Amino acid sequence: MAMAIRNFLTLLLLLSLTSLSFSLYEDQVGLMDWHQQYIGKVKHAVFHTQKTGRKRVVVSTEENVIASLDLRHGEIFWRHVPGTNDTIDGIEIAMGKYVITLQSDGSFVRAWNLADGQMVWESFLQGPSPSKSLLVVPTSLKVDKDNMIFVFSKGSLHAISSIHGEVIWKMDFPAESFKVQDVIQPTGSDTIHVIGFAGSSHFDVYRINAKSGELIKHESGAFSSGFSGEISLVSSDTAVVLDSTGSIAVTIRFPHGEISFQQTYISVLLGDFSGPVVILPAKLAGMFAMRTDKLTAFTRVTSDGKLVVVDKINQAAVVSDSLQFVEGQEAFALVQHGGNGVHITVKLADDWNNDLLKEEIKMDQHRGLVHKVFINNYIRTDRTYGFRALIVMEDHSLLLLQQGEIVWRREDSLASIISVTTSELPVAKEGVSVAKVEQNLFEWLQGHVLKLKGTLMLASPEEIVAIQAMRLKSSGKSKMTRDHNGFRKLLIVLTRAGKVFALHTGDGRVVWSLLLNSLRQSEVCEDPVGLNVYQWQVPHHHAMDENPSVLVVGRCRQGSDAPGVLSFVDTYTGKEINSLTLAHTVAQVIRLPFTDSTEQRLHLLVDTGGQAHLYPKTAEAIDIFQHEFSNIYWYSVDADNGVIRGLALKSNCIAEVADEYCFDSREIWSIVFPSESEKIITAVTRKSNEVVHTQAKVIADQDVMYKYLSKNLLFVATVTPKASGPIGSATPEESSLVVYLVDTITGRILHRMTHHGSQGPVHAVLSENWVVYHYFSLRAHRYEMSVTEIYDQSRADNKDVWKLILGKHNLTTPISSYSRPEVTTRSQSYFFTHSVKAIVVTSTAKGITSKQLLIGTIGDQSYVTHNLKVEGLRGVLTVPAKLESTTLIFSYGVDLFFTRLAPSKTYDSLTEDFN
Repeated sequence: MAMAIRNFLTLLLLLSLTSLSFSLYEDQVGLMDWHQQYIGKVKHAVFHTQKTGRKRVVVSTEENVIASLDLRHGEIFWRHVPGTNDTIDGIEIAMGKYVITLQSDGSFVRAWNLADGQMVWESFLQGPSPSKSLLVVPTSLKVDKDNMIFVFSKGSLHAISSIHGEVIWKMDFPAESFKVQDVIQPTGSDTIHVIGFAGSSHFDVYRINAKSGELIKHESGAFSSGFSGEISLVSSDTAVVLDSTGSIAVTIRFPHGEISFQQTYISVLLGDFSGPVVILPAKLAGMFAMRTDKLTAFTRVTSDGKLVVVDKINQAAVVSDSLQFVEGQEAFALVQHGGNGVHITVKLADDWNNDLLKEEIKMDQHRGLVHKVFINNYIRTDRTYGFRALIVMEDHSLLLLQQGEIVWRREDSLASIISVTTSELPVAKEGVSVAKVEQNLFEWLQGHVLKLKGTLMLASPEEIVAIQAMRLKSSGKSKMTRDHNGFRKLLIVLTRAGKVFALHTGDGRVVWSLLLNSLRQSEVCEDPVGLNVYQWQVPHHHAMDENPSVLVVGRCRQGSDAPGVLSFVDTYTGKEINSLTLAHTVAQVIRLPFTDSTEQRLHLLVDTGGQAHLYPKTAEAIDIFQHEFSNIYWYSVDADNGVIRGLALKSNCIAEVADEYCFDSREIWSIVFPSESEKIITAVTRKSNEVVHTQAKVIADQDVMYKYLSKNLLFVATVTPKASGPIGSATPEESSLVVYLVDTITGRILHRMTHHGSQGPVHAVLSENWVVYHYFSLRAHRYEMSVTEIYDQSRADNKDVWKLILGKHNLTTPISSYSRPEVTTRSQSYFFTHSVKAIVVTSTAKGITSKQLLIGTIGDQSYVTHNLKVEGLRGVLTVPAKLESTTLIFSYGVDLFFTRLAPSKTYDSLTEDFN
């Protein structure tokens, strides 16, 4: 047995380190796989459009990506993904050749070569306390001239050399009282102004010599009503902020060492208004923007500090920062929604009535509202100034607008996938309307005209490219119908933006996308968040009139106490069939193994109060459910309190309004881990749809053992509380890792093992009768992997041939989840050189093919991805094909990667390169 386990783990180790004989050759890359790169939702953008070099825009995103994009096509020049803990606080371009980034809450300043993204220098910043982080790169920085970059972080102001990254001088500020708001260096001045609040009612200005770091003057002024919210800087010596009540706009002027306050009631500026007032963060020259729940007001600050409203807009509007495009002239962009698109207006900062640009761009309604806009200017052929706008949409997509058109678009919502499932394609038979999925009649006719022009050699170069794209789309792997091997499917993905995409497994293209209204901000749902996507209706191949659909589950805000949201989406058309805002919360979703006559899957949604709600809410569903009422069990893991509970249905809910689809639950068992010694860090169970081919296993000495196969097996890992932090946060003597195998029907612990001197993170996969888990050994200073196999000892006597002949075996005895199982386990541990992000196991249609572990490493690779990376790897999905030898693999993070894998080689078909 030990030899069998050792061989098994050796195979796993080889899989993680080497390319075996079924790896792809270089010329096969792209035939069975595809790789897509994304960046995520943009939060900062800086244009570089000088005459020399390629025009580009450098961005940072919410997925912690720094990227340089081609301004002509939107393609990635270069990109860096620092990691989830290395947040990007600011980004600027210095000296015309460096990209300067402020990262990790102001801990690091890094300079990257603008052309190729190579790091030039890095500076580590220290200070007395955490604080707001600000990056200031003076606009006067000339190429190859060593000027200073200013960074406020850790409660200190740092002056850093732009060429070498050395900290030239540093000034500390009072950590407890001073909250910095902005750092200003007026154009052409050698003085830096650091402004902020001391306590709740004092405004302070520190004037510092930019070259030496010497404090020139410290001024402070008191405002009795106090301040609230962020400050809006309208010039180098004037700012506006709300008072502590949110009803007064306070103008703060601090020229020449004097601080003065002027207050204006919001009601005087806006008249009657409802809801809270917010000052928008856009930096506008000489003015600021305020938003209520119904309007956006633009207010100019006069030279004597008075406020004058220049315009009120009664619809959603987004404002860019001011852009200096001519010496002494600044402009900004205003984007509004209307009709079938967006209206973009570029205005002069000092002349509201003068529109430098006014355009309407038609926009896909499934992109939602505009969230951010960045503008850049260029000179037209007639020597006049033109403007381009980079806009970030609600669905996280990125678009470049110029001359009334969308120049390019990026679907960067796909960088934030949170859940994936699959859907079959339509059957290629008469009566199935593939055209509904693939193309409309106009596109079909347009395609045939293009092909005819190509045949007659009348096509333009652009039309030839379109013809080639059509041919690729209509090739075997890209067809919109099922294939007999089951390679062609739809990947249905849910993103953090609340958008659902259908991706074709053949080439990764987007077949359709839908921004769910139920997951958009509204009066009913304040801050909705998506949770998961499940297969809802999966018609058999003979049900031609029914399209498959998926269920999307979400909440109306962060936190388990928020009411739930459900959406039902047709996977062929991409249309939302129905949506529901629930009266109850959603703590757990249980997919029941029952379907109704229309093949809708029954689901139980368990709320935080322990009540279970049945969906779909139909008479047929409740009838099916009542027949299986006594056989439904589930479990819940409360990691915070260290409790695992086994639950069963009790009776209908007792409430003021009767609900026949609501059921109370009862606790039938519980396991409580002592909080002083054990903390739950991982819980893993088997895939509900996993297929097992055989129960028997022949081991090394030709003996036979019977696998203990139970879908109710749960793997749990706990660590000592001191070892629950990052690696190295506890000594080996203080650390231990304990793993359990638990029967979730009875609550019995079938196996327990302690790894002394070890800690998490623990990544595990449970399949058939074995579990493999990965952890860190503090004693050995290395990562390790362990495997545990569990066998049914009650059937061990069936190896006696005479008992089999005489019929005294128990092979036909029913197996009950209530009986106490006689089990035995075999375990072995091995060292493993890699840090791990994810572990999954391959799955095939009949379970005959050997299983392999797919290990996502800390370097975002695994050997099946060749030399490619899935940056920011978050998950891996394995899906069986109809061909028993093959499994489909989809891995996702900031990037996407799809491929096919044959763990036992393609023994049931001839490969494409067969001679």
